[in-house]
Amino acid sequence: MPEPTHPLRVSARGLLRRRGVWLPSAVILGLLSFVLSLLYLGANNDPVGSTKDLPIALVNTDRGAQVAGKKIDLGARITAQITGSADLKEKVDWQQVDRRTADDLLARGKVFGALVIPDDFSASVAALAGPAQHTPHQPTMTVLTNPAAGSFGSSMATEINRKVVETTSAEVGEQLGQAAAAAHRPAAGAAAQLTVADPVKAVVQEGHPLGQHSGLGLSAFFYALVLVLGGMLGANVIHMQVDTDLGYAASDKGPFRIVKPVQHATRVHHFLVCSALMVVLSMLTSALAMAAAVGVIGIDASNLTLLWLFGTCATAAMGITALALLAVFGTPGPLVSMLVLIGLAVPSAGATIPIQALPDFYRFLATFEPFRQVVDGVRSILYFDARTDAGLGHAWTMVGIGFAASLALGLALTRLYDRRGLHRSTPHLAQPVPVG
Repeated sequence: MPEPTHPLRVSARGLLRRRGVWLPSAVILGLLSFVLSLLYLGANNDPVGSTKDLPIALVNTDRGAQVAGKKIDLGARITAQITGSADLKEKVDWQQVDRRTADDLLARGKVFGALVIPDDFSASVAALAGPAQHTPHQPTMTVLTNPAAGSFGSSMATEINRKVVETTSAEVGEQLGQAAAAAHRPAAGAAAQLTVADPVKAVVQEGHPLGQHSGLGLSAFFYALVLVLGGMLGANVIHMQVDTDLGYAASDKGPFRIVKPVQHATRVHHFLVCSALMVVLSMLTSALAMAAAVGVIGIDASNLTLLWLFGTCATAAMGITALALLAVFGTPGPLVSMLVLIGLAVPSAGATIPIQALPDFYRFLATFEPFRQVVDGVRSILYFDARTDAGLGHAWTMVGIGFAASLALGLALTRLYDRRGLHRSTPHLAQPVPVG
């Protein structure tokens, strides 16, 4: 079958000689790579050095002890030293609470860990300073982890608490050595000497246990990523399908190309139709995402109805945002939505690196970027029994605001374009140029 004739033809060589083919692609791809590299690597370059106000609970239950007729309270002294440490003053936000409050903060994801000084701490240290014992009782300090609040943040808090225990142990050991020398006590056995030299032991426990199938606290991040991508990619698919059905775009299926006659629709109606499809189909995509994650993979999840409902609303909000950007920017819309919903959002989500360990720019983004809100909502449902004060309440609020703001933006600008006669069915042809 002979090729159809066209009024204008171009060879491959002629096409490759056009600046209009090379220059826009080079600029867009180059800037995209440069910006994404800045955003992702800039957020994760030095989390330890960027750490500021990492929330850790500090619990002192020490009852003190009587030594030579005097009461000593090592717990209070150590607590003052920890909170007054110059090295940790700006890095850690020590929250001095009782054990019950600390457990509640861990259960709501408000702290990344806790350090507990037990009630017999002074007594056990005083016992080491007394006459030699056959079986020395080593003082302990309990380090509570909280991977549900973020595995990396929990690891940072655990490492900080371990170092605090090491520093405390060295100081207490030095004081015990000086006390033994002043009392001229005979040398103890090797085990006792070792205990006196490094008397305080860190006991690490889970402060808020996670299930085995929770990805060490990362399943919430990946589930939220599925929801955000479902909204962004879903918006692009829906927009293209509506354009194809209206004849604004051709449908290429393999070697076959189908172009329908153009049917005019206002920009407002186009945006509303796409938005309606996005909302309805979000119910399906949220259900299928949950079926794959919970039914097939088997991640730990309860409150399935709420997980589906929140997933539906989050996906719809992301999709409406992407559709609004498509309606406003046209062809560059997918790039803009990717930058807003993925490029800027993922590094500032606090899902892998905690917000408190990010540079100031990303902490600012975290106040309004939608990914952060979705992660907090999913994390609350999966790990914190869907408590509203564990991030779910704020997540619902921000998802609702994002949905309403994006819908209002899309409607306002599409209406403005329509009123100015900038209809999509009216082509704006570029000036013809000689073919190379």
